[in-house]
Amino acid sequence: MTVKTIPFDAAEYLETEADIAYYLDAALEENDPQSLAVALGDVARARGMSDIARRAGVSRESLYKSLSADGNPSAATLLKIVAALGIQLHA
Repeated sequence: MTVKTIPFDAAEYLETEADIAYYLDAALEENDPQSLAVALGDVARARGMSDIARRAGVSRESLYKSLSADGNPSAATLLKIVAALGIQLHA
């Protein structure tokens, strides 16, 4: 018997500010910069990648690459993205 699966896309479930806050809190709890970058990418896709790229002052392609599982964004890039998303990270 073959098991059928479908791809999971977290961005499809980030509908409210509370959803986003809980999702980013969980990513921060991982204490892994890559987890945070991927989570920010999911939030950016949920809100519209082109708009977030424009607000952050980076190209859409660069934003996708930076926030992918293989990306390695600088702290400055992450902070630009956080500001473009209109969110604040708290310790």
